[in-house]
Amino acid sequence: MTEPRETAPQRHPTLFEPATLVLIAILSVFGAIIGMQLLVSLGVTANTSLIGAMAAMVLARMPLGLFLRYRSIHVQNLAQSAISSATFGAANSLLLPIGIPFLLGRPDLVMPMLIGAFLAMLLDGYLLYRMFDSRVFPATGAWPPGVAAAEAIKAGDEGGRKAVLMGIGFVVGIIGAFFKIPMSAFGVAFIGNVWALSMFGVGLLLRGYSPQLFDNPTFASIIPKGDMMAAYIPHGFMIGAGVVALVQVAQLLMQRDEAAKARENAAGTNDAEVRRALGLGTAAYIAIAIFLALAGGLVTDMSVGMLILFVLYAAFAAYVHELIVGLAAMHSGWFPAFAVALITLIIGMLIGFPMPALALLVGFSAATGPAFADMGYDLKAGYILRGNGIDPKFEREGRKQQLFAAMFAFVIAGLVVLVSYQSYFDQNLVAPVNRVYAATIKAGVAPGVAWSLFLWAIPGALLQFLGGPKRQIGVLFATGLLINFPVAGWAVLAGIVPRLVWERLRGADGEGDMEVFAAGAIAGDAIFSFFDSVIKNFRR
Repeated sequence: MTEPRETAPQRHPTLFEPATLVLIAILSVFGAIIGMQLLVSLGVTANTSLIGAMAAMVLARMPLGLFLRYRSIHVQNLAQSAISSATFGAANSLLLPIGIPFLLGRPDLVMPMLIGAFLAMLLDGYLLYRMFDSRVFPATGAWPPGVAAAEAIKAGDEGGRKAVLMGIGFVVGIIGAFFKIPMSAFGVAFIGNVWALSMFGVGLLLRGYSPQLFDNPTFASIIPKGDMMAAYIPHGFMIGAGVVALVQVAQLLMQRDEAAKARENAAGTNDAEVRRALGLGTAAYIAIAIFLALAGGLVTDMSVGMLILFVLYAAFAAYVHELIVGLAAMHSGWFPAFAVALITLIIGMLIGFPMPALALLVGFSAATGPAFADMGYDLKAGYILRGNGIDPKFEREGRKQQLFAAMFAFVIAGLVVLVSYQSYFDQNLVAPVNRVYAATIKAGVAPGVAWSLFLWAIPGALLQFLGGPKRQIGVLFATGLLINFPVAGWAVLAGIVPRLVWERLRGADGEGDMEVFAAGAIAGDAIFSFFDSVIKNFRR
């Protein structure tokens, strides 16, 4: 990967320069509104990261002195960090959780849920900031959307051969997206771990074609009608893989790897700091769970023992949800946040929590993860643009400014949701997945679910154990099983094949070209999907 043409200055641009602050405020409001509207109308949230970078690039070329600072790739990085934080924050971390108590006829729980989700979102972003460039979440990890954002910014700044290669990938991405091919999945195959992505692709295909594969007498008693979700197979796999992944994270932090420690100390993130961050996160999640229990009136609905169990389980579930979503996002650029929150809900129902507690539980779990993953993408983009850590002091300073930009965007997202959520509810507009959560709570848990989860957790745990913490094949395979999108599976596997051929022909020299082309494909898919979603929403 080549270094940016712009050499690292002694002082990183700050969020608080007036022109930068105004741009980021405007982009954050725009991102929050777009995120909420797309979530309630289409059920998805577009990645607006590149929109922020493009806005800064366009303004930088206007003949006004006020806009000259936008030419800095680091200011553009702050812009893309802020708009993506506002988009995912407003939609996934805030509007989605508060829609659950609304659908269950408990408007009194909406405000406690909004406050709890807001606090969890801030904590989410901060914890990734503290853990980024550690052995758990290394800066050298794939983080594909972050690579795409960085390469797009670099191509706009540098021009030349890389810009041409990026442009080719961009056009390929747009063409593929036009024909409904998930080109982001194709591009990810050139960047991430081959083992992890192969298992992700296989999982996507198994889930997508499960009716054709398993709807026969041979599997009738195990997978009724070939429906893996009805048999709770993906849920069990993720539970087993997630538990082992959690153990592997703990083992990584306890290992003594002097070379890794030296690198992490240079970057300012070492194992001791990660352990402190995890300790802070544990205490903070418990505090938020206590707040939800008290503000939500659960004291009157549950015994003292069940109340304590709710607080501990809610905090633990939020933590595990965050780590699983982060690991999946780092390796594949995709994360099954909705599905993992559903697993949290199902286990809570098996424990026997009452309806109000379940509503707060699944909302709390859903609020964690998206901001965590998105912060990883943004910090990866910044890491590349700042020279891949060649100047540790500059890297730490830039990373801190990205944190400020994200937190500022989160606050704006919170204000936008606060003043607008009632208008959505008045029109009965909520995230489609909220109806799944509400229906699940109302229906209760069918007999045999606990046994199914336990049974399928065993192969999930074994797969994660065999792959180890670097490959994360258990978590990625379970992620694929939880997503019903077989075309993405074909796209991933179709990308892996030319990648392996290119690596054999060019060796290490070809990696930079692959990443630039892949970033272009991801960017083309993201831009086309964003505007396509906006147009569809406008037509509605």
